[in-house]
Amino acid sequence: QVQLVESGGGLVQAGGSLRLSCVASRRTSSVYAMGWFRQAPGKEREFVAAINWNGGSTDYAESVKGRFTISRDNAKYTVYLQMNSLRPEDTAVYYCAAQGSTRVLTTVGGYANWGQGTQVTVSS
Repeated sequence: QVQLVESGGGLVQAGGSLRLSCVASRRTSSVYAMGWFRQAPGKEREFVAAINWNGGSTDYAESVKGRFTISRDNAKYTVYLQMNSLRPEDTAVYYCAAQGSTRVLTTVGGYANWGQGTQVTVSS
């Protein structure tokens, strides 16, 4: 079991940037895929970005490609989500997820370990 704690959320104007962080309670370098998902009020949780265990492969939702970047620092047990050119439609609670795997995982069902979430609000 991996405990995950997200931070870095907040209120930002459209066009601004935020950097989310997710710290794991144990070594994520031990072959853990990591992902970011988000859930807006009244909507299902959706995939945002994912990275494989060594950072060599990534994947993004079409809606965030070119604006968001996922990265990880296994020495710090941390995964990041750099969010640029934020839009009001990016407003949601953002969740970090982890799962033992060598692959990039892009579905909610692919992850067994989740953080509590951090709120991101983008004003127009």
